[in-house]
Amino acid sequence: MTPGKLVQLVAINLRRDKKGALFSAFGVAAGIGALVFFIALGGAVRSLVRERIFPVDSRAVEVIPPALSLGSILGGGALDEATVGRLAALEGVERVYRKMELRVPAMGGPTDGLVQSFRIPRNIWLAIIAVGVEADFVGDDLAKDLEFVDPADGKPIPALAARRLLELYNRSFAKSQGLTPIGERLLLTAAGVELISVRLGRSMKGNTGLLEKRVGLSFAGLSDRAPLHGVLIPLETARRINREYGMDAERYSALTLVAKSPDHVPALVQKVRQMGFAIDDSEKKLSESVGAAVAVTTGAMALLSVLICLLAAVNIAHALSSSIRTRSREIGVLRAVGATRLDISGLVLGEALVIGLIGGAAGTFGAGLLASGLDAIARTRVPDFPFKPESFFHFSPGLLAGAVALGVVASLLGALVPALSASRTDPARVLAG
Repeated sequence: MTPGKLVQLVAINLRRDKKGALFSAFGVAAGIGALVFFIALGGAVRSLVRERIFPVDSRAVEVIPPALSLGSILGGGALDEATVGRLAALEGVERVYRKMELRVPAMGGPTDGLVQSFRIPRNIWLAIIAVGVEADFVGDDLAKDLEFVDPADGKPIPALAARRLLELYNRSFAKSQGLTPIGERLLLTAAGVELISVRLGRSMKGNTGLLEKRVGLSFAGLSDRAPLHGVLIPLETARRINREYGMDAERYSALTLVAKSPDHVPALVQKVRQMGFAIDDSEKKLSESVGAAVAVTTGAMALLSVLICLLAAVNIAHALSSSIRTRSREIGVLRAVGATRLDISGLVLGEALVIGLIGGAAGTFGAGLLASGLDAIARTRVPDFPFKPESFFHFSPGLLAGAVALGVVASLLGALVPALSASRTDPARVLAG
């Protein structure tokens, strides 16, 4: 039997039993649609957690001093230049970045420019937590044409804030206080301009006994590497201010190791701990915990969807078996006029293939349609909240193609037994009645 004749026979048989074919395709569509829907939802949520809520560099290892240090007796101790050299020499380390906290208490409030341009209340004063870092650490996040260096006296200190902080401000604080949201592009127009006035030597409790000194902070960009509770400033600035106030200006508060690849990270973590230092992986653990919860939920829903696909395969097997029994005489005639067992198997599998394609495509399309509807409802009826995504679903080409392919596979699996049974039909016995 030629391929063309086989296709014609498949089309004739499906048209003759439209109700059964559509019912079988609907079962496949239900399973595939649910599978695509939940995987797309889980993928979008995981991306939101890893890229926006807890953006973690998979190659980074944050080294901090141990909670209890016995100095050089057990190999731990201070994070100084000697430690930087030791860590840089570890196998798998590409770069070591130094970090030094501003160890001087400081309070900051908005300048006149910030009050006028962004309608920030003038009476807001907050504790300033700043971490000095090297320019290369934030090189890609700096606003255009800005230098991340210790400024000359009288000039504002360049500072980078967390991109997440802007999100929280716009969708939570600004909205609740009736303030104007600040867009990232608008904020970039203020790059290099002094926005925060800082009083060094003053804390939330008032006078600290330290000489108060006023400095300014200018906006230098937004960075996912900036802490949510503070800002990043040039390392030399933090070192200079700490030295001026008699604070420790030699030891670092943390060192960020960048591994050559994520595969080197577990071994580096083990070596760092063996050297007596601690690892700050709190955000990474939060990201992994939330991601794991999403993965488990998505996996459970996906498993349920696969079970629906298996039920659809069983239904296809039952429908095709019934169809073969009613067409046994027809199959006997085909065998009598020269159709081979392979031809008969191909006829049954061809019907299942079409059912699987229709069901898989319909289920995938239905999942996309439902997702689009829910996204539209979320955009118009769900209030803004921090990190609200443009879409709660992520449909990758691989997911769509794989879903249709799974629908076809489920249908073919259901048709295997009926196809084998049909191919074994004895034409002489069937035609003899």
